[in-house]
Amino acid sequence: MSNKESILKKDGVSYLIPFILITFCFALWGFANDITNPMVKAFSKIFRMSVTDGALVQVAFYGGYFCMAFPAAMFIRKYSYKAGVLVGLGLYAAGALLFLPAKGIGVYGCFLVAYFIMTCGLSFLETSCNPYILSMGSEETATRRLNMAQCFNPCGSIIGMFVAMNFIQAKLNPASSDERALMDDAQFNALKDADLGVLVNPYIAIGIIIVIMFFIILFTKMPRNGDQNHDINFMPTLKRIFALPRYREGVIAQFFYVGAQIMCWTFIIQYGTRVFMAEGMSEQAAEVLSQRYNIYAMLFFICARFICTYLMKYFKPAKLLAAFAVGGMIFTAGVIFFQNRYGVYCLVAVSGCMSLMFPTIYGIALRGLGDDAKFGAAGLIMAILGGSVLPPLQARIIDMGTALGMPAVNVSFIFPFICFLVVFFYGMRSYRRMGTNS
Repeated sequence: MSNKESILKKDGVSYLIPFILITFCFALWGFANDITNPMVKAFSKIFRMSVTDGALVQVAFYGGYFCMAFPAAMFIRKYSYKAGVLVGLGLYAAGALLFLPAKGIGVYGCFLVAYFIMTCGLSFLETSCNPYILSMGSEETATRRLNMAQCFNPCGSIIGMFVAMNFIQAKLNPASSDERALMDDAQFNALKDADLGVLVNPYIAIGIIIVIMFFIILFTKMPRNGDQNHDINFMPTLKRIFALPRYREGVIAQFFYVGAQIMCWTFIIQYGTRVFMAEGMSEQAAEVLSQRYNIYAMLFFICARFICTYLMKYFKPAKLLAAFAVGGMIFTAGVIFFQNRYGVYCLVAVSGCMSLMFPTIYGIALRGLGDDAKFGAAGLIMAILGGSVLPPLQARIIDMGTALGMPAVNVSFIFPFICFLVVFFYGMRSYRRMGTNS
């Protein structure tokens, strides 16, 4: 492959080492995302709460993304991508390590604060790392390069799911939600304290790993691509980028895509638990098996993302985006209408359809923004708010028990179906608008 064709070279400069280090950060926030999704169910049991109250974990988690995205963009514009990465790692580590005092206090709200701080760090990381990767080569290969880097995000997610399944869910006290509801205060508090001790250990471990990564990047020479202009010009820049339909609609599409992703990967636990308990399993066994299927979904997601990165050599990203959104709608319909394991299989298949969506929407929306990509990235990271807004709406339906004569958890997947419809329209509009340049 010539230097011109290489996706990790530009003007004869190789970005291999910086690419590897920044790509490792993608795996780190993938871990955080997917160790957290099963915690909705875990916290609901530990604190004897409804699914809706448990979903506040996602509100705090993705709320941090929303609140910190534009402050992160202004910080990066003022300083550099590397500085943004370091601040992100620092906040990530601080939030994870705060789980230890939160466990000592034993109040649910303290964990929500820790999640919020942690995801303020993730917001810095994603606002920095995504456009940083786009800058490490030619603009023609930018979307492929981001898809390649994003391939390692679900690798971290797999590890997060594995840790959640084997070191949290499998080690929590097997008492069911109904049994916990019958305990007196002394029994309940003793059980809660023991379960919280199990839950916090993986977060302390990842906090230590993040500190190590912080110092590795701190002492490594990193490129200063896109760091030439340090003028903030906040409002003029926002007006300029939001005037572009491709970008404006990309923010909307990203909001709904992230909502779909988080709903599918969070509530597969509730969905699978209902199916497997109907087959005669205990609640804990059904939860662990559901998480195993979540891991299968992520493995499928990883494989599909590598395949999609290859396919982008031959097909326009926007066209692939629309095609995979159609697949997502078809399989989500199966999730809604099947009431047995076939629905679980469809939910696994949905992950394959989601594989290319985030980086492809991102790459299409930021194409041609130049230095404005820092603020453009912030808007797309703020769109991750969809992971905070939409899951509680789905949780409210799940808490109904039954809806429209069907299990409510099945009916609740109408929300991801609508999200994929929005993504489909964005893919088609981008393809038609940009034609051969998409």
